[in-house]
Amino acid sequence: MTEPTFVTETRTAYDTVADSYAEELRDLLDDTPWDRAVLGTFAELVGGTGPVADLGCGPGRLTGHLASLGLDVFGVDLSPGMVDAARRAHPGLRFEVGSLAALDLADGSLAGALAWYSLIHTPPERLPAVVAELARVLAPGGRLLTAFPVGDEHRRITNGYGHDVALDAYRLQPDFVAGLCTAAGLVVEARLVREPAQSVYEKTPQAYVLARKPA
Repeated sequence: MTEPTFVTETRTAYDTVADSYAEELRDLLDDTPWDRAVLGTFAELVGGTGPVADLGCGPGRLTGHLASLGLDVFGVDLSPGMVDAARRAHPGLRFEVGSLAALDLADGSLAGALAWYSLIHTPPERLPAVVAELARVLAPGGRLLTAFPVGDEHRRITNGYGHDVALDAYRLQPDFVAGLCTAAGLVVEARLVREPAQSVYEKTPQAYVLARKPA
């Protein structure tokens, strides 16, 4: 089967920027207290109940943070360049190349799944299948946390982190993402929208949706 163009473009773009991205965003969490609070809540709810996957982990900055909070966490990313960067930054953690649309994970194998700005490069009409895949790998009682920029815009990105790239990004509405979770059989526990941080990376409000797979 031929790979969709958006998948190829996304992988190529993140391979191109991997090292620059890792360096530039390495300490970003220090400046985003809302992100730390939401991730801390997720970690507390998941606890030590089983493995957690950081899906679309990039260079592993949040994988490492969740590990520091006591979670048994590993990372998966579409980009081999990002996975290489993550392995160098966090040699004690496990990172694998993989696609959110077809995870190499057994049904019900995860206590938690994090999709942190990793749904935004998939066309919205394809997201129901992706969220259903995330729900598939959650164990009963397992939780999914996702974060994304709020809006309805489709953007074509041609430059990122000092490199020429070509990929699409989509802002999403919280109700739309919550609806995807519900359609996949999850129970939405929380949704939060905050104003953009004082950062060059945020131009619009940012949202978090937390959902649980029924026991």
